[in-house]
Amino acid sequence: MSELRWNPLLNTWTIIAANRQNRPNMPKGYCPFCPGDDKKISEDYDVLIYPNDFSALSDGIDGDWEPSNDLFQSSVAKGACEVILYSSNHYTQLHELSDTHVGKLVDLWAERFDYYKAHTLVKYVYEFENRGKEVGVTMPHPHGQLYAFPYVPLKIETELVNAQNYFHQYQRNLFEDILLKEKAEGLRVIFETDTFLVFLPYFTDYPYGIFIVSKVPIVWISEFSSSQRLELGKVIKAVNGMFDELYNQIFPYMMCMHQGAVNEERWSEQKDFYRFHIEFYPPLRAPETMKYYASTEMGAWSAANVRYVEDTAVELREAYQKFLRKSNG
Repeated sequence: MSELRWNPLLNTWTIIAANRQNRPNMPKGYCPFCPGDDKKISEDYDVLIYPNDFSALSDGIDGDWEPSNDLFQSSVAKGACEVILYSSNHYTQLHELSDTHVGKLVDLWAERFDYYKAHTLVKYVYEFENRGKEVGVTMPHPHGQLYAFPYVPLKIETELVNAQNYFHQYQRNLFEDILLKEKAEGLRVIFETDTFLVFLPYFTDYPYGIFIVSKVPIVWISEFSSSQRLELGKVIKAVNGMFDELYNQIFPYMMCMHQGAVNEERWSEQKDFYRFHIEFYPPLRAPETMKYYASTEMGAWSAANVRYVEDTAVELREAYQKFLRKSNG
């Protein structure tokens, strides 16, 4: 059974998930996400929810959540974890899927978001993807994950607090002002659609750490219209293909959806100051060269980008154009 332990220095929770230590290395040629008569999945599928066999949050989303009242607070690991499979084809890449297919994926993300949002114990629904062995992926089958937290994770809360403070000070949405500034300068913008801006933030700590930010005032993925969800799927598909064109290889990354909190009165006005966006953390800074988070970054949270952001933006724009030519050819 997993456990949550309170960190009083950082004012947040640590998940103790010892069960994940024993995750097996799958034998060569075997994948539980591929259909087969001897597996949980028997038929081909487009997108599919799969139960996480080694869930970090495993005590469910019903009932109450009452941590102990002590310096060393602890609690059972309330919440849930899911695997979201992108395709039954083990070898396909996200950018190789049809537009309709990626639209189904975004619809499934939105559906699962609303499902967990309806449970008042859940305070944050976190949808993400780890891609590539460089970020620890042992299952290359195309998939992402979802965590339903009983609390708002620290990084998200930090964004919410700072966006709220900015709104109170200037009566403006911080994300809207970032978009306006990035578009005005244009140096770090990769591409734009009706609803989304794709850019390397002025402050990014990863050489290729792009953001996809909604240009419309939406904080949850389920708020997008059906046409906007399809548009988001096409944007993510293009980003995936762009990354693979950059170094002509399957490009590793962590893709993290940052959405508003749920079921917390504290953030009832978040639609005024927050905005749905996706952050990418690609660990490469050059072909076969990793950008590691070392002592100053992990120990002091003092981020350091070893590449000039405006230079890597040029590389990404070129890779994006290469992807467009290849996909339209």
